[in-house]
Amino acid sequence: MSGHEEFAAFVAARGTALLRVAHLTCGSRDEAEDVLQSALEKAYRHWGRLRAGSDPEPYVRRIVVNTAISRARRRAILHVFPAPALPETPAGDDLTGVELRPLLMDGLRALPPRQRAVLVLRFWEDMTEAQTAETLGCSVGTVKSQAAKGLARLRALIGAELFTEVIRHAEA
Repeated sequence: MSGHEEFAAFVAARGTALLRVAHLTCGSRDEAEDVLQSALEKAYRHWGRLRAGSDPEPYVRRIVVNTAISRARRRAILHVFPAPALPETPAGDDLTGVELRPLLMDGLRALPPRQRAVLVLRFWEDMTEAQTAETLGCSVGTVKSQAAKGLARLRALIGAELFTEVIRHAEA
């Protein structure tokens, strides 16, 4: 199999997972597609060296996250969304994950890019602190502090009761 065919097979197999990381990191599907395209272009240029190793996915995931962060910094626009309006259903009633998702996505979009990246990798991609630190090229301590700050900010943005509901649904 040629390098081009191996790359195409990799993208076919892991493209959806990489797009999910990009989407959660960027907060927008359109932006995520652009970020993923740029990241895959970068990965393709170095594919010969990547495929010689064991698993190219962590390297490509790191390119995706770094590209998303770089684009956010270049634009120098951090959208600060107001705290979402509470749904008419009180938090004590069983809210579904579908009802909580928009609130969570709005909260994630309001976070700085680095905090968003840490939360996405740690909790959506289920990476350890060490794996997240390696992916982002930072220390485990930075991952811990960014996760703590991101979760605190998310809790403040969507409200403590709804935050508890989100966590409850995520653990179910």
